This record gives sequence, C-alpha cells and structure tokens, in this order.
Amino acid sequence: MSLTRSTVCDFGQKAVDFALEDPEGELWTLQKCRGERGTLVMFICNHCPYVKAIIERLVVDTRELKDLGVGSVAIMANDWDQYPEDRPERMASLAAEMSFPFPYVIDRSQEVAKAYGAVCTPDFFGYNATGELQYRGRLDAGGAGPRPEDGERELFAAMAQVADTGRGPQVQHASMGCSIKWR
Repeated sequence: MSLTRSTVCDFGQKAVDFALEDPEGELWTLQKCRGERGTLVMFICNHCPYVKAIIERLVVDTRELKDLGVGSVAIMANDWDQYPEDRPERMASLAAEMSFPFPYVIDRSQEVAKAYGAVCTPDFFGYNATGELQYRGRLDAGGAGPRPEDGERELFAAMAQVADTGRGPQVQHASMGCSIKWR
C-alpha cells in the first residue's frame, strides 16, 4: 500500500466525458450518471483499506445526495492482474452486497483515471449542475478508520452546498488512500 494524497480543487475544471461498462456489461456515460443538481465522480476499488474503511459511510452519503439531485458514479481503474480482489466479478459482488446506489464501472484502459487526474483510492471529484469541478476533497476526517465522533460529513456537506448554490466550499482537505495501481 502506497499512501497518496489527492491535489487541491481546480475550481471550474470541466468534467471529463466517459463511456465505461459495469461488470454486467451495461454502458454508463457521464451524461447517464449526472444528477440535475450535481455529479460526484469517485475512483474506488475493492482491495484498498482506505476504501474498505469508508465504504459504508460512502453508500449512506451517496444515497442521501441522490435525494438532493446529485448523481454519483464509482470508477475502478486498478490493474486487477496485480490486485485480483479488484476483478470485475468481485466488483459486482461488492456492489450487490453493499447495495450501491450508483453504478460501479471499469476503466480498463485507465485513460479516464488519467484524464481526471485521479491519483488514489478513494479520490472524489464533485461537479455542479453545469459540470464544473467544485469539490476535490476527502469523505471525512476518518481516513482509514471511523469518522471521529465530532467529525463532519465533509463530502456530503460540500456536495449538498454544490447542489444548493452551484459552488463548493473554499476550504477542502485532500483525500488520501492507496495509489492507483497503474499498468
């Protein structure tokens, strides 16, 4: 595991379009994943301890964000030959087990991850209704552990603000996790 931190938000950067399949072969595009008030693009995987630590909280937050008009998509870009736990059939199992309220798609070529500038899992990109980047932060202060008792739901609060105002918070804390496993 190589700890990596995401970079700060480049406010206004446009979302990169994509067409990626989920493990069952359904094709998902950015347009199909968009919410009317915002879109959350997440880079996650199955094997990363940071993702494992936050996945239950992430499912709750994305489900509630969906109710606010924010669509979400999770992209898995790791080389699953090196990390078999990230294979498509394992992705499908995790998505079913956790009842993901978002599509979990495969970036086989890793070109989408590169185009977004994703560096770690988890890595979050929050866009407003017009597809402009407004959040590039962490889920919360929990890191690879539980959220502190007095800890804010940072991603949820930021994306709720984006849904309401079109703008993200000026102060954001970088996400951290395992580096993306490039081919």
